[in-house]
Amino acid sequence: MITTIVAFLVTLGVLIVVHEYGHYRVAVACGVKVLRFSVGFGRVVWSRQRGADGTEFVLSALPLGGYVRMLDEREAPVAPHELERAFNRRPLWQRTAIVAAGPLANLALAVVLYAAAHWVGLDEPKAVLGSPIAQSPAERAGLRAGDWVQAWQDTQGQWHDIRAMTDLRWQITQAAMERQPLDLLVTDAQGQGRRQVRLPLDELQSTDIDASLMRRVGLGGAYSEPVLGEVKPGGPAQLAGLKPGDRVLRVDGQVVPDAQVLRERIRAAVRGDQGRTQTWVVLRQGRQLELDVTPRVAQEGTGDAARSIGRIDAVPGLAPAMVTVRLGFVDGLAQGASRTWEMSALTVRMLGRMLIGEASVRNLSGPLTIADYAGQSVNQGVAYYLGFLAMVSVSLGVLNLLPLPILDGGHLMYYLFEGLTGRPVSELWLARLQRGGIAVLLAMMSVALFNDVARLLGLH
Repeated sequence: MITTIVAFLVTLGVLIVVHEYGHYRVAVACGVKVLRFSVGFGRVVWSRQRGADGTEFVLSALPLGGYVRMLDEREAPVAPHELERAFNRRPLWQRTAIVAAGPLANLALAVVLYAAAHWVGLDEPKAVLGSPIAQSPAERAGLRAGDWVQAWQDTQGQWHDIRAMTDLRWQITQAAMERQPLDLLVTDAQGQGRRQVRLPLDELQSTDIDASLMRRVGLGGAYSEPVLGEVKPGGPAQLAGLKPGDRVLRVDGQVVPDAQVLRERIRAAVRGDQGRTQTWVVLRQGRQLELDVTPRVAQEGTGDAARSIGRIDAVPGLAPAMVTVRLGFVDGLAQGASRTWEMSALTVRMLGRMLIGEASVRNLSGPLTIADYAGQSVNQGVAYYLGFLAMVSVSLGVLNLLPLPILDGGHLMYYLFEGLTGRPVSELWLARLQRGGIAVLLAMMSVALFNDVARLLGLH
């Protein structure tokens, strides 16, 4: 819990400081006097004045944002000798640059963070597939447990390497968003038997694109051998005579191709409030043994989503094969820029489709989900946390560019109107648009918070 809280606060702090520093740095460069640089809102808990202009740098009690307050005649009277340093007196292009600098700073940070993650190196599961879900697009395409996805083909017919499972998930998401099939080059786990497979992602609906997309495609986790790991003392596995290192060959006469299928068979071994006895055939030190295993019954989920599942109190499967993805300085920067662009475009498309009802609003996440993922990424290592931080920085940059009056994008919308008409937006319309923007933003925050709670309760 402490790790999660600290990681969340660090995430917010870094992203807010970079965003506001973008505004601050460009404002100073344009000759605008900055009165306050605040991280957080509400009661000031720390402050210090620095610089020739006596800018007040503060930390406030509510760390869910920040702001840069500049000299502006619309907010307070300005001394005659400082009028030229007021924000509202600066040329249109300078005001535009100052406002746009915050989101652009977040996008620039994302490039560096993605690059740094690849410089450090990411240990990721190889793109070796577990068993596809029955009757899913993946199964119909001919994918099997143990298939190693080597490359994907773009619309121009060019093949691109798949370095790890993360790359595969990203390409699947991209293709699903475009409603296009995805051509994959696969081999067996040893790199033999090369063949081409077409994943029919064009069959999916836009509303299917959410956190459960991979399950809808039919892909679970990476391939894991059906070999038992730790066996807890006194649990159903030990009582049945199972031992660490046992390779499960069959359960109730059905072949077990990987750990994913094994876990599903265990979970399904429930009859009412009792575990259903299964007949397991395992390979131990070259000998096949037949054992009767009776899982215990456990509850999964809460409320209406609760259900009974089987447990054997043993780790059903080895860790998947891993690969280290590490790039040099230039390649890392190129990958960072590419991933930032792709993530930005994906975020815009997703928001657009949610707006017209073609994508699920369950894709919206709030502070609870960010905090949870921040803690998880820290536990996985520095590179993973850098990648997570980059992803959130992209989201913050793109969201702030939305044309909502209360956001930076709303101000840019005003400046576009001013540039086209030669006159600023009237005070009356500014007030109306501001109220509308606050209402939309509150609605989005409410949906995001609801989704957070639903995910934590296992309802999504």
